[in-house]
Amino acid sequence: MAKTEILTGNYAVAYAAKLSRVQVISAYPITPQTSIVEKLDEFVESGELNAKYVRVESEHSAMAACIGAAATGARAFTATSSHGLMYMSELVWWAGLGKFPLVMAVVCRALAPPWSIWSEHNDVLAHRDSGWIIFFAEDNQEVLDLIIQSYRICEDERVLQPVMVALDAFILSHTSMPVSIPEQSDIDEYLPTPGSRRKPFILDPDDPLTHGNLTYPEYFMEIRYEIEKSMNSARRVIIEAGRRYGEITGRYYDSLVEDYRCGDADIVLVNVGSSCGDAKEAVDLLRDEGYKVGLLKLRTVRPFPFEDLRRICSGKRYIGVFDRNYSFGYGGILHCEVSSALSGIKVPIQGFIGGLGGRDITLDDYVWVFKILVDMADRGVEPKPPIWVGLRGVV
Repeated sequence: MAKTEILTGNYAVAYAAKLSRVQVISAYPITPQTSIVEKLDEFVESGELNAKYVRVESEHSAMAACIGAAATGARAFTATSSHGLMYMSELVWWAGLGKFPLVMAVVCRALAPPWSIWSEHNDVLAHRDSGWIIFFAEDNQEVLDLIIQSYRICEDERVLQPVMVALDAFILSHTSMPVSIPEQSDIDEYLPTPGSRRKPFILDPDDPLTHGNLTYPEYFMEIRYEIEKSMNSARRVIIEAGRRYGEITGRYYDSLVEDYRCGDADIVLVNVGSSCGDAKEAVDLLRDEGYKVGLLKLRTVRPFPFEDLRRICSGKRYIGVFDRNYSFGYGGILHCEVSSALSGIKVPIQGFIGGLGGRDITLDDYVWVFKILVDMADRGVEPKPPIWVGLRGVV
């Protein structure tokens, strides 16, 4: 029977990796990720988790160790944050483009300068083209559930791509919440037996092959196209894995998005991550005042949920996109991607920027954002450049 414990987001990651019976862990500590790997080290040293913990001198080496483990068919796990992710970036791409099925938790943290240890999404989104499936978690329960599901997804032969699960620094990583922990026997039934993955792409001395060797132009594009096919297949596999997980736990993840009161809404805000909880509260509050607003939470950023966006946003009066990131000289990354996805349905889309460097995004902020969108819709105003929320000294 499942039990409920009070866990930080980082401990939820560690318990999920333990439940998944990971076989190889390699990581280098970095704030605010450190307590993930400390807890996993405790599990290994106490004998609660039968895994090889590979201690390395850098994040670059940590990803190299995980790639090597995944190449032999082992179930591998790592975790990092911010500059650690940037340091391992070369091998993040190698893992994604080489189709190595492993799972990494990324505690989203702003990049310096100026120095910051608080939440922002540029670290993860800088790797959106690297061949990784990318999830964003809203709360600690979702953190645990998505890590477990990620192994079923990445090891599926229709996919065989690595998975990142992103959680916000401190807001989730160091905040304690009730988390329902499934029975080990249920997860054993849900996931393939660790190490049971065989061909294709398994290093075997009796049946040798090479990974990532020099490829001439005559064949290179076909290899890239295989990754695109895997990503397209992942859409179906993610839904199947989430549905089956719901049958075991009662918590269903049978969509790439979460539609919160969007059905009859005139105004929809698109968002990711931990602040979606505050956005939902704002929706409820404004609904009580007669405003027809809704929230569309993207659970996955890769593969991008084109069909869900078009289906849910079609016919709305105005769409907003809230970004906890920024692409300088361009705008919010998700705003740009949502605008591209919705280019054929002729709905105005306004971008908002907030929460950079861990700045709080409050309930009042979201109420203000929704009312801005309502006002723009009522006045028939065209979208402006991104609106920065809570910017000090700027009206």
